[in-house]
Amino acid sequence: MASRGNRARSQPIDNTISHVQCDGLAAMKMVKHCHEESLNNMEVAQGALLGLVVDDRLEITNCFPFPKSDETIDEEEYQLTMMRRLRRVNVDHFHVGWYQSADVGNFLSSTLLESQYHYQTSIEESVVVIYDTQKSARGFLTLKAYRLTPQAIAMYKERDFTPEALRNLKVGYESMLIEIPIVIKNSALCNIMMSELTEMVPEEEGTHFLDLGTASVLENHLRCMMDRVDELNHEATKFNKYQQAAIRQEQEKHRMLAKHAQENAARVAKGEQAIPEDEVNKLFRPIPVPTRLNPMIVSGQINTYAQHISQFCSQSLAKLYMTQALQNAKDNKQ
Repeated sequence: MASRGNRARSQPIDNTISHVQCDGLAAMKMVKHCHEESLNNMEVAQGALLGLVVDDRLEITNCFPFPKSDETIDEEEYQLTMMRRLRRVNVDHFHVGWYQSADVGNFLSSTLLESQYHYQTSIEESVVVIYDTQKSARGFLTLKAYRLTPQAIAMYKERDFTPEALRNLKVGYESMLIEIPIVIKNSALCNIMMSELTEMVPEEEGTHFLDLGTASVLENHLRCMMDRVDELNHEATKFNKYQQAAIRQEQEKHRMLAKHAQENAARVAKGEQAIPEDEVNKLFRPIPVPTRLNPMIVSGQINTYAQHISQFCSQSLAKLYMTQALQNAKDNKQ
């Protein structure tokens, strides 16, 4: 996935994108593909976004899915062929990013960040659109667009994920991705058709939005958060062991240097040549610093789950209060 950012290039533009405008057709094609992959194969759905840039607005006008990894298809040739055919039928064929499905918000990963880095460095305006299948199935349409921050791009350019490098770049889990507002636009004819369809739907068909079965969703979110907290605790334990080993090595090095200084003083007193300190430094090899990229990603996942739980529970509580009011009104009538 990391190499797909080097496919078709659009015209270089200013790197500032204020918001993303997605056509209804492109949004429905993404939704259809993500749900098909989720239900049939339980796999992550991915595809290319096509469109153009108007001033500071990125318009997504079409999309198409990536071929499955197990198929013997050249991905680069496949994408170029698709964009070539779309151009023949007068469809916007500029590559402006990619999309991916997610399950209960677990989209943040090193693979996604690496892929978006390659996209954004080769196609400046590119975005990644995340569609959450599970949350959308519960009545909350979740379609979000993200871009890497300048700090994250600098981090991947240097390929140095040590604590000191991340501290100098001032990058953390909250400053890796920036969310770009996304709006869905339909033509006037589509809006008229949807208005007519709304009038045709019976009123009782909307009662499923008052579904109070929130236990399963909340349980899944909490289980995912517990797994990520355990993983973060494991990473913290590894880093603590590294710090303890580094402190022990530094203490042993100071002890050896002090002993070496005493021996050199004795050798100088005897008129012999002193031994350079480099001989002592060669005995202590630097302990490799554990990468901090994975703990930072896990922290971002925990933050995402916490936000989803907060949003979901607040809306669920509103439903519960509404149901309680309806029940009280029913009891009073009886």
